[in-house]
Amino acid sequence: MALLVLLLFCQVSILQVYAAPFNNAFKHLKSAPKFWHISDLHLDPTYHVTEDHTKVCFSSKGIPALDPGVFGDFLSFSYMKQADLQPDCFVILLDSLPHVPKEELSTDVVINVIANMTHTIRQFFPQLPVYPALGNHDYWPQDQLPASANAIYDAVAKLWSPWLNPEAVATLQKGGFYSLVIKPGLRLVSLNTNLYYSPNQVTVNMTDPAGQFQWLQGTLELSRQKMEMVSLCNCSRSLPYAINTTAVRESYNEQLVKIFRNYSDVVQGQFYGHTHRDRIMVLLDHQGKPVNSIFVTPAVTPIKSLLEPFSNNPGVRAYLYHPEDYALLDIWQFYLNLTEANLEQRSKWKLEYIMTEAFDIDDIQPHSLHELALRFEQPQSKVFDKYFNNFMVSYKLNLTCEGSCKTIQVCALHFLDQEIYSQCIAKADR
Repeated sequence: MALLVLLLFCQVSILQVYAAPFNNAFKHLKSAPKFWHISDLHLDPTYHVTEDHTKVCFSSKGIPALDPGVFGDFLSFSYMKQADLQPDCFVILLDSLPHVPKEELSTDVVINVIANMTHTIRQFFPQLPVYPALGNHDYWPQDQLPASANAIYDAVAKLWSPWLNPEAVATLQKGGFYSLVIKPGLRLVSLNTNLYYSPNQVTVNMTDPAGQFQWLQGTLELSRQKMEMVSLCNCSRSLPYAINTTAVRESYNEQLVKIFRNYSDVVQGQFYGHTHRDRIMVLLDHQGKPVNSIFVTPAVTPIKSLLEPFSNNPGVRAYLYHPEDYALLDIWQFYLNLTEANLEQRSKWKLEYIMTEAFDIDDIQPHSLHELALRFEQPQSKVFDKYFNNFMVSYKLNLTCEGSCKTIQVCALHFLDQEIYSQCIAKADR
């Protein structure tokens, strides 16, 4: 079973995985504790190389693939294992299923693919604690994750139970979310933000789907009383995918922002996926002070809509943190140049950037990211150009982001409230 998944990932059975080179500039951080973070695996067993680029896989929906090759999907787990960063744990935002019509899937198919993925991860990292979060494609029909117990929540709770405790398994079965202490003084909270996702018709008009808001506030309050720090991992955030349109419904977004502001002294960092792009955001309090760092990891799989001029290369990343207070120190972002891999017939993963080195910042704490975001706002900002290249995971160096493109990016960095974000967009349009 695990071998089958490995073959589907890479389409070929014998490949050499090359280690990414490290610079001497960050040797002082090499001993810092780390954890892996990956997202959006989207296993599509229909992928194959063919002369008809409209029929490469169901996920393409008939849109011609630009340059399909044997590395249409990747040996990311092999690289992560070979890199041997000695991580403490592995956070994975699943989105296991492919982007295909609902007629091609079923509840049983979803459960089988997640089971396949789970067994493969356990095979590659048998001793590593793994903390998964559900994506909007980890259900059938996609996006319609319910606010009550169901066959898929029950199945994933059983599949992931070796990594969790009984209390976490119970809430995962009930609503697709969980919490557990992963180190002394450090709690991980895995939210099911799919309940708040705009396309989810099941939760329309619900005030608190699955009681997750109440549960989250209770969990964070208890962590505050116990003097715990909290790491939040989720699928989607209130990320704009069009002007004045967010992935999360506005009422739910406002509740989340309110909770995160109220408990910004407890939340150590927020980690998301879903968009396939590399992004940062900074939560500001009502006085404009930066209080939370938010990160969106790029995906293992590339995606491109018909209207977009860009896609993304595959990426995986490691976060570095302080061993005593768990403060976030840095990001090491790795990527695979798909064009190069398909031309050379080998998967040569590389270090794309080190966050502190690439942007000349001290760490990835809220104040550092806030100052960086202010630099992005400057006209013809070379720093923003570098950020946008990373946003696409070095997909094409000659693509630029100006005008409304830059406005959407910059406004989304600082303004998580829908109203203030809309005001930022409107101000830039004047």
